[in-house]
Amino acid sequence: MISFSEIETTVKRATRSVGFSWGIAEEVGKNIRLLEMFGLPGIKNINQYFKIYNNENFENINVYAKANFSKKFFCPIISGVNFFDQSSTISEFKQIEINNLAFPLLFIPFVSRTSEIIGKRIFLKIDNKEFLFNFNQSIYSNYLSGDIVEKSEKINLQFLENKNSFSENEWSELYKISENTFVEETEESKQKAAGAGLTDND
Repeated sequence: MISFSEIETTVKRATRSVGFSWGIAEEVGKNIRLLEMFGLPGIKNINQYFKIYNNENFENINVYAKANFSKKFFCPIISGVNFFDQSSTISEFKQIEINNLAFPLLFIPFVSRTSEIIGKRIFLKIDNKEFLFNFNQSIYSNYLSGDIVEKSEKINLQFLENKNSFSENEWSELYKISENTFVEETEESKQKAAGAGLTDND
């Protein structure tokens, strides 16, 4: 089995070879490593994308708006880099729509990493494929195929507000149980605490 480290290095070199800068190549290397770690077909998709990259006239999303449209297809790499770089302002939109994105699985790691940067979960829907990003720690999805996804006609992103998955009452009940581990303070423990740090060990 090829190591994640080797995957990252080889993808970085391949990305530079097709015309991207070394800086962007570094990001793509990290991204494909991340996809493969999460069990998503990163190598398959980036390999196919590079085969057609220089023969297609892909558009870029340079500055994000709530709705981002193009008659041609957007490049998932440059559009992804700009999404990541603009994360602090993009999250204020609450929801974003993108149409005509090429190889959308290559866009996924940028979203996952953005989730960590802004400290919010992000829900992403690529046509009928759903993804929930949890601070770049995990991805929940209904997409179980290892296929190449060459294009997406419509993408929706939602930035989710942080909230507990439990009620105040449930937390109070659990906290009360935890109190059984608290040690009651005694006169002896008070004396030991009072003398802490007074011993000269030199």
